Amino acid sequence: MNLKDIDIVSIRDLDRSQIDHILDLAEKMIPFATGERMTRCLEGKVLANLFFEPSTRTKLSFESAAARLGIRVLEVSSATTTSMSKGETLSDTIRTVESYSDIIVLRHPHEGSSRLAAHFSSKPVINAGDGAGQHPTQTLLDLFTIRSEKGGIEGMKVVMVGDLKYGRTAHSLAVALSMFGAELTFVAPETLQMPTDTVDQVSEVGHAPRLTSDLESVISEADVLYVTRIQRERFPDPEEYNKVAGTYRIDKTLLREARKDLIVLHPLPRVDEIAPEVDYTDHAKYFRQAFNGVPMRMAILMALLGGELD
Repeated sequence: MNLKDIDIVSIRDLDRSQIDHILDLAEKMIPFATGERMTRCLEGKVLANLFFEPSTRTKLSFESAAARLGIRVLEVSSATTTSMSKGETLSDTIRTVESYSDIIVLRHPHEGSSRLAAHFSSKPVINAGDGAGQHPTQTLLDLFTIRSEKGGIEGMKVVMVGDLKYGRTAHSLAVALSMFGAELTFVAPETLQMPTDTVDQVSEVGHAPRLTSDLESVISEADVLYVTRIQRERFPDPEEYNKVAGTYRIDKTLLREARKDLIVLHPLPRVDEIAPEVDYTDHAKYFRQAFNGVPMRMAILMALLGGELD
């Protein structure tokens, strides 16, 4: 399957067969991601890693993925270190950066920024998170983690809990899971429930989701519990954040009601929504999920740059 030179701005830029292809390719990347095998199959390629918003896992896993494939990385960690601090537009920045690189990864605080970048770039653009919009590569690694841990995605009962209004990872993942026939339950306070347009997309593609604010009432049914942080930085009003902070907390007491084979995922970083005691249970898969960012992003770079294993 040829995915060379496409953009990945939204998970909806990919169809089911393309997602399956990338998941299969990520599986092949695991021994390279761990260092058990070596490849320089993309040596000579250059990645522009533009991060205008803080990141640990996404930024470093793209850099690690590039290093494992022999790609050189041009790194920007803040808009203040670029000419954007002088008033340069994002479109002009992208037009400049594309002349220095073969592929662009962009994280930006404003929703729609990656789509704008893709419009102005002749090189592939990967959305690494645009405000409260989309985060498609996180979605792909989440799908990969579920498939790896549960043996498949189809028919999985997935409960998503926390900040579903501003959580871009939740928006992308909900749509993708519906493409695979998963049954979704959205758990959030009314003010942080999944946006109506995402609920409508899920309903159009797959099963109509269930919406509730009561986590305890649905935990026993779940195959996957996907936890998101209530994001202080996304709230326009600090008082609104204070009203919902700490609404949900996953601990061993709650998990007594869960299935033995339930897996708990989290895109990280966490604050206090998952108790540290959960880390030592068989349910906790979020650090494995973080590792999976490397083989998945290796697979994405391979696919978009047309690489072939040595």
